[in-house]
Amino acid sequence: MSGLINYLSCSALWLGLLVKAPDLLRHRRDPYLRAICGVLGLAGLCFFLGAPPTVGVINRLSGTPNLAAPLTYAAITAYAAASQVLVVYWRGGPRVHRTARRWITAYSGVILGIAVLFALGDAPQERRTDLDTYYATTPFLAQMIVLYLVAHLVAASVTSVCSLRWAGRVRGGLRLGLTLLGSGSLCGAGYSVCKLTAVTAVWTGRDWSALGTTVSPAAAGLGALLTVVGVLVPLLAPALAEARQARRAYARLAPLQKVLEEMLVRRRLRLPRPRFASPVTRLVWRQTSIHNALSHLDVYFDPGLYERTRREVLDATGEPERAEAAAWAAVITAAVREEAGAGRAAPRPGGRALGRVPGPALLARVADALAHPAGPGGPASGAPGGAQAAVPSPSPADPASPSPAPSGGMPSVTTTGAG
Repeated sequence: MSGLINYLSCSALWLGLLVKAPDLLRHRRDPYLRAICGVLGLAGLCFFLGAPPTVGVINRLSGTPNLAAPLTYAAITAYAAASQVLVVYWRGGPRVHRTARRWITAYSGVILGIAVLFALGDAPQERRTDLDTYYATTPFLAQMIVLYLVAHLVAASVTSVCSLRWAGRVRGGLRLGLTLLGSGSLCGAGYSVCKLTAVTAVWTGRDWSALGTTVSPAAAGLGALLTVVGVLVPLLAPALAEARQARRAYARLAPLQKVLEEMLVRRRLRLPRPRFASPVTRLVWRQTSIHNALSHLDVYFDPGLYERTRREVLDATGEPERAEAAAWAAVITAAVREEAGAGRAAPRPGGRALGRVPGPALLARVADALAHPAGPGGPASGAPGGAQAAVPSPSPADPASPSPAPSGGMPSVTTTGAG
């Protein structure tokens, strides 16, 4: 047999380990990270050691027929224990370290038992795929096989029950991860059940070796795939949620950037658009461009227009945040028109008329005000040049309101080329 499926499964698992390796190097003392990396590394090792070509190489180089078998069984046992330890650390609690140590100690004893029983037994005939059933009646080797299968079945069953039960009490990425991990452990339990059934059949004079050579490897492969995805989902879910929120916030700011677009280009205030960037980076780029434009327009802002618009919208709606956003929308629209005709109208003396620019959360509401200028109170007039304050239509709180930029707020960027 080529062992292609084993090597592909091993590669996928060790790729996940490679993704987590930098975090483990930075946080070597984190038991949670160690458990994650242990699950990924040991699961990959099980597939690597269990591949028929690897079995042949180990047996040939060691000069001991079937030495690959106890090594594989030890890896499977260690993987089962690591999966349970991961669930223990995921759940947490006052006795988490004591519980984890008990699992590690118990399964270290199982691994030692596998080594001792193999040394006491006699397995002269090399068996690369069906050692479990071939030596099912051989003294000491039969006990070794049953020991590792029962130990694996117990750990996989406990991991599956704990994961699926806990998944019903949480939400989001953790729930999906626990469901996948529990399902993967259930497949792992199916691997042990198939092997034990095949061994038991040999004891009763039947030949059900196909369960151990065909069905159980398929169950193990599916279980490993579900397990690795289940381990990685809770780690990737926050990043995916942040990217989704950033995309929505980026799109929400589009009406405001559209109002400022001509001036950004003319005054060379916009930074180069990032290519192949993450949603968070694109959001920061748009926020920075808007920030640069508003900083340039500050001397054109009309405090009187701001206060009139804010009072009118507040009287009409009774919503302070909505009134503030509509006032900013009116002031920005008027300032853009005034700045475009700066040859006819000079900036106000004294500079920095309002002395501030909106923060990220307010920018989103201003963009909404520009996108939906009609409302219960009607447009508030008074903007120079016919500009009207944009009064947004009522809308529930938007969960996609942009969060502050990663630096803790609106980036402060010094740009050149302002006229």
